[in-house]
Amino acid sequence: MSSNVIAVYPGTFDPMTLGHEDVVRRATQLFSRVIVAVAAGHHKKALFTLQERIDMARDAVKPYSDQVTVESFSGLLRDFVVARGGKAMVRGLRAVTDFDYEFQLAGMNRSLMPEVETVFLTPSDKYQFISSTFVREIAMLGGEVDKFVSPNVQDSLLAKVRGLVRE
Repeated sequence: MSSNVIAVYPGTFDPMTLGHEDVVRRATQLFSRVIVAVAAGHHKKALFTLQERIDMARDAVKPYSDQVTVESFSGLLRDFVVARGGKAMVRGLRAVTDFDYEFQLAGMNRSLMPEVETVFLTPSDKYQFISSTFVREIAMLGGEVDKFVSPNVQDSLLAKVRGLVRE
């Protein structure tokens, strides 16, 4: 673990999956402090509200609460990272298809904040295929998501889907 290095793990986390949780766990082994930065998601239509996503993320990272905090941000990620004293940005890579986008994003972020390194982490093999988009779709179509998300996220997801069906 690097001493006193703050890393920021940004995302919409709509919802937070076991893959996200695995990346957080891996990041805690490398950095003294990890901030899970939940994006307001102005460019994406989120299923969950910002507060719901923050609450689910906080519950998911409880085992690492001595090292991990959850905060929201809107606007330019650069401003958030710099304001928190971040020296690294953690990004999860599931497959080669993620790499092109993440590589371009890392290049842009390096231009905006040259003092911050982007670190790519891959989740365990059993989580490589999980995406929040797939999890939402499976839940909306009545499928089981317990293999992809923690129990609290599953409960929130099923409640949200039931609420949408009633509307």
